[in-house]
Amino acid sequence: MIAELETLVLSTTHALYNAWGWLGVALLLIFENATGITPSEIILGLAGWMLIAENQVHPSLILVGGLISAVGSVIGASIPYWVARLGGRPVVDKIAGWLRIDPVHITNAENQFQRWGSGIVLIGRMMPGVRTLINIPAGLAKMAFVPFLAATFVGAFLWCTLLIGAGYLLGHEWALISGYLKQYLPYLLAGGGIILALYVVYTQRKRLAVFIQNRGE
Repeated sequence: MIAELETLVLSTTHALYNAWGWLGVALLLIFENATGITPSEIILGLAGWMLIAENQVHPSLILVGGLISAVGSVIGASIPYWVARLGGRPVVDKIAGWLRIDPVHITNAENQFQRWGSGIVLIGRMMPGVRTLINIPAGLAKMAFVPFLAATFVGAFLWCTLLIGAGYLLGHEWALISGYLKQYLPYLLAGGGIILALYVVYTQRKRLAVFIQNRGE
């Protein structure tokens, strides 16, 4: 059963990439970021293999592919952001029910956003299980759209480039990408946590300086 499913995924993706190229990758990522259904590890890992390694294209295309994929990710991420921002939690819960997303996961993502602020959007883009959900609390909190776009683009570019590069290096062993991510995820989370902590310290220091300046006046 698993082998048949893998064959189906490979054949379908291969046909899509042959017909649409990187546009097909971008379209899949729009869908993935809007719904969280299709895993980006597979989409991007296969793109690195099928569109670069298999066609013997220069590896510099990894960066171009990362850029195109990031644009698709931003477009897709903007959809749940605006749905949450305009519709509020009732609409989010209704859509989550249609997509069979546990509301607890949304609540947890919302709590993380309230705790860490907008910096979690950047770091969360590189965390499996968080990257597609973080758009919702950003919209519910009415985070300014331009900073949301910037943080989403930077985080998505890093994530997409990493996975495309992994697909290029691993070739037909693309399935190992998910295994490696699970193995090294604690290190990725630790690194992301450090970056996020530094971001929070920096922003709080800036606010404290402004507060002291205002008190002095």
